[in-house]
Parts: sequence; structure tokens; C-alpha cells
Amino acid sequence: MAKYLDVHPVNPQRRAIDQAVKILQDDGLIAYPTDSCYALGCRLGNKNGIDRIREIRKLDDKHHFTLMCQDFAQLGQFVHVDNDVFRAIKASTPGNYTFILPATKEVPRRMMHPKKKTVGARIPDHVVTQALLEAMGEPLLTSTLLLPNEEEPLIQGWEIKERLDHVLDAVIDSGECGTTPTTVIDFSQGEPEIIRVGAGDTARFE
Repeated sequence: MAKYLDVHPVNPQRRAIDQAVKILQDDGLIAYPTDSCYALGCRLGNKNGIDRIREIRKLDDKHHFTLMCQDFAQLGQFVHVDNDVFRAIKASTPGNYTFILPATKEVPRRMMHPKKKTVGARIPDHVVTQALLEAMGEPLLTSTLLLPNEEEPLIQGWEIKERLDHVLDAVIDSGECGTTPTTVIDFSQGEPEIIRVGAGDTARFE
């Protein structure tokens, strides 16, 4: 049964954030709000968490998981970014973008693309997400909460709790999220390739 954490969207209660962090550190799986839509998240080294996300979303091994990072200093530990790519990403973050980049050795092999050795990375512009990442002190392994055979992600915390109570350890509710996932830009070959048009403006990458 998932713990329900009602968190203020502007001034997140430290006690609630700490509860979520404790669940994550104990290898739990949570649903949490972001600046695009709700996401599933677990600790980076949580092998069982990856399997649980795959099962909930019915994902194959080619799915790009995303590292939800607090800032550039953290992102730089987990992905390789050259100067030109750095400038392009810096101009677009924090925000509604996920960037596909070559992974460093800090990234668990199980969350990389099996052939390309790449991973998604992003820096969110969301008060609650940032509070969670700051308290964690490390990125969250994450994936959009889009259920199989459904066209749009769930947008209400209470509905997520109701539908996924048996497969999650906690749901953070800080109000309604959007339904549009991030725009995905692949920088793994140096030049930007738009993989998915989402909430972020693609004009600067075209």
C-alpha cells in the first residue's frame, strides 16, 4: 500500500520530503510530480526499482531511463558533455527537456541503452522535484508515468494512489501536473536530433 504524501507546491514541507527520501533510500518506488508530468522514481542503484518501473510501464530493454538531476554539477558526474553541447543544454535548463547523452561509468549498466551506452538526463524546473533532489543528494532514476495502452499520463496524485496503490511505495501529491512529457533531444552524436516533441520548445534545436 502506497504512502500518500500531500506536499505544498510552493513551500514543500520538509517532513514530507524527508519521508519520501527515506522510502527511496530504502529502495522504494515513488510517483512524484515534475514540471512536465508525473514520473516514477527510485534510487539510482535500485535494481529492483528498475524492474518494477519496466513492469508497470511494460518497457523493453531499449527504453531510455532518465536521470533527474538537481543541477549541472550533478548532471556532469553521470553524462559526457562537450563544450558545444554544454552551451546548448545550459540555455535550455532547468526546463521541460530530456537530453540523450553518453553515460559515464557512474551510471548503472542496467539503465543505459544496451548498444549505445547512452542515458537520458534532465534538470527540472519544479519546486517539489528540486526539494526532493536536494534532500536525496543524488539523481533519481526516473521514467514518465505513462501506463500501457494509455495516451496520456495520469495527472492527479489521488488517482495515481488509487490505481497504483499495490505497486508503489509512495505518491507525492502537490497538485495537478500536465499531460505533456518532456521534449527529448539526442546529443549522443554531437549534433541535436529531436526524438520527441513535447513540452519544451524545439526551435533552438532545429
